[in-house]
Amino acid sequence: MTHPPRLVFDDDCGFCTWCANFAARHGDVETVGFTDLTPDQLARLPDDYENCAHLLTDDAVYSCGEAVERTLVHDFPALGPAFSILRAVPGYAWLREKLYRAGADRRVLLGKIARDDPPARN
Repeated sequence: MTHPPRLVFDDDCGFCTWCANFAARHGDVETVGFTDLTPDQLARLPDDYENCAHLLTDDAVYSCGEAVERTLVHDFPALGPAFSILRAVPGYAWLREKLYRAGADRRVLLGKIARDDPPARN
């Protein structure tokens, strides 16, 4: 059975929640907060899964910057060719992950600009 991709995110973070809700609003991505992971989903994630977002598809797990990239391509297919070109550029994956980490490390600040109420705090 084919499932829509599942975006796994920190559901205790307002900015992370906003990002996950954005993905869900613009495509058929399902969102799953860290607190709602099933045992099967947990088994597919890396041990340090709480360090970043993940995209679970039927046949792959994408983490951190790659999870965001793959989610954007899923929700906005017109971006696919641009990301295909970028993936061929030496150093792109390194830069993508550095940019992801820069944003992730500034979630509190970014949450002052864009945030939704985190479900884990309800």
